[in-house]
Amino acid sequence: MAAYHVVLVHFPIALWMTAALAIVWRALSDGPVALAIDRALVPLLALGLASGVLSILVGLMVWPWDAVTTTPMGRNHIVLAVWTTAYWAVMLVTRILRGETLWHGLGRWIMAGLALLGAGLLGITGTLGGHLAGIYTDLSKVLRPLGWEVHRTFYVPDESLIALVAAAILLLAIAWWSRKPSTSV
Repeated sequence: MAAYHVVLVHFPIALWMTAALAIVWRALSDGPVALAIDRALVPLLALGLASGVLSILVGLMVWPWDAVTTTPMGRNHIVLAVWTTAYWAVMLVTRILRGETLWHGLGRWIMAGLALLGAGLLGITGTLGGHLAGIYTDLSKVLRPLGWEVHRTFYVPDESLIALVAAAILLLAIAWWSRKPSTSV
């Protein structure tokens, strides 16, 4: 099963990274290429979601549950895989519900920031999975000064929680500030 998981995870990685690039491109441009890329965004995100869910399901069959959940790296990988998949599912729903209006005003910059955050989550999830498979990357060296030792730490560092809360408050404030006044008929 491990070989299937290793092959499968590359589909959501490729699709979500492409979607992140598409979102950033669309945020920076209103040109014909950016509009064409935007039309491909929903299928990219939907295929990424389907392959992400399948990757998680197959990944849960790689090692015995009690073995993978007794290691900090195994638990973190599972948690981040679920978070990343849920995150990109929210991005898909947001794009479907907001449609073209998403790219007007501050919405485009919020989406670009969220796409970069999603790409970061994806990178950390993949790094942890690579470490579990014995393939080490330098991203763990970036996480270490942020308070996250991938081999020992099973928690979200306080600084990360503070940053998440601050980002959530900032995004809510921007959303409220940029909302359009309702017009009554």
